Amino acid sequence: MRPGAAVVLASASLLVLAPGAPPTPAPPLPARMADTGGGSQLITAQAPRARATSGTVTWWDLRDGRWTKAGSASARFGANGLVEGGLRGQGTNTTPTGLYDLPYAFGIKEAPAGTEVTYRPVRQNSWWCQDNDSRSYNRWTEPRPADCRAGESEHLISYTTQYAHAYVIGFNYAEPVRKRGAGIFLHVNGRGATAGCVSVPAEAMRAILAWADPARRPHIAIGTASGPTAITRY
Repeated sequence: MRPGAAVVLASASLLVLAPGAPPTPAPPLPARMADTGGGSQLITAQAPRARATSGTVTWWDLRDGRWTKAGSASARFGANGLVEGGLRGQGTNTTPTGLYDLPYAFGIKEAPAGTEVTYRPVRQNSWWCQDNDSRSYNRWTEPRPADCRAGESEHLISYTTQYAHAYVIGFNYAEPVRKRGAGIFLHVNGRGATAGCVSVPAEAMRAILAWADPARRPHIAIGTASGPTAITRY
């Protein structure tokens, strides 16, 4: 081997083995979304695909123009997966995808310490009307009105686990469309998949309510990792 050849070979080996520049990390999920509601707090509820019944809920803060993760937890969705909110039908056990406001919270238990959002206590006569023929469709009622059948409504106090703490999701809420669905909440996990709501462990639900600041206009985005119901579309 001629003089200097060993040095050249050693240098070449170093070039081959030297790692390349680290990949640029992907922007946080809210930064990749088409819309986040205009506030500085956001909850994302993402499933891997439309037929999934589980995924992840993450809550985010926007500070100095950057979204940062405040917390995350495992999530459950409808027993029949997720569907575009505008196409959803009542009674299909699907979770509606889309971007929604969060009108208020409620619960059988007292509001977690630090809760600033409006929090309604559940009483014995608290109902959520899901009767398509009622003037109170998709509304909290106390007591249940005569035109809202009990069999077409939820007696909130009966769901001692799920509604220990809950947050109303503004799906089909501002101007309800009959037969699209009623009573879609972010609430505490029950035994399995939901009837269309998003659920999380109890400690995560308490953390979300203590974190949410109405002055920062929190919203929730529900969707999948890709496809027609991808969360980044909302």
